Amino acid sequence: MTVLRYQLVNVFVTDDIWSGNPLAVFKHEETLSDDTMCRLGQQMNLSEITFVRPSNIADAHVRIFTPSYEMPFAGHPTLGTAFTLANGRDRLTLEMKAGVIPVEIAGDQITLSANAPSYRAGPNAAQLAAALNIDAHHIIGTPRFVNTGSEQLIVPLDSAESVARCVLDLAAFERIALNDQGRSGALVWAKQGDTVIARYFWSQHGQSAEDFGTGSACANLGGWLLAENTPLPVQLNMEQGHGINRIARLSLSIKADGQIQVGGKVRQIGTGEFNI
Repeated sequence: MTVLRYQLVNVFVTDDIWSGNPLAVFKHEETLSDDTMCRLGQQMNLSEITFVRPSNIADAHVRIFTPSYEMPFAGHPTLGTAFTLANGRDRLTLEMKAGVIPVEIAGDQITLSANAPSYRAGPNAAQLAAALNIDAHHIIGTPRFVNTGSEQLIVPLDSAESVARCVLDLAAFERIALNDQGRSGALVWAKQGDTVIARYFWSQHGQSAEDFGTGSACANLGGWLLAENTPLPVQLNMEQGHGINRIARLSLSIKADGQIQVGGKVRQIGTGEFNI
């Protein structure tokens, strides 16, 4: 029997202990097979879990699993894993399938620097409106696929009320929001004062799902803003979870040189072990 120990943290938290996006971090598990990591992802049924291994090119090698598949990069697993590894350090580098990600640590505030964005044309407004069950005039700007580590469709809407109205037509959504890895996911967002109100949808096991707090999509929003020639630097807060009764608060900054950074507060809420 093997005992696998993990730490449970919430990422992108507010002052509420039940805020943010949960993550389980398994350390020193370099002997686990891909199949076992996949099965642990399914067993825990969190949006993602991570496994930490030694790296020859960074402070640690991190693999990220959902209940269904491995991801090349994701924001809240990067920040949550860095929090558990910090041990007083103020900087770390994490090797992932998407590359080496630099992370800064300032107490419970963790910030990652994302890869430079790449782009692909998105669907038209009529297709998006049908998939989201909203009127096409609520879609403003240019929807596009953005990839700063994990490709996602970024969809600008005219108001927080329009964001709240979105209800997926799953079949239509899966057709138009398909990313370069064959999976469907989209961030719908709108400005409300100095805050971005957002929801992230994806499909899993033939059903629609909504994420608590999506750091990779926040980074991709930064890429979208760069594509729109937004004046730099940029500093925004993004909130998710208003419709699912669990708020996540993310920070997005784009420096004058175009570097995209995503951050948030992390809180450890538990530990545990599996006997397998």
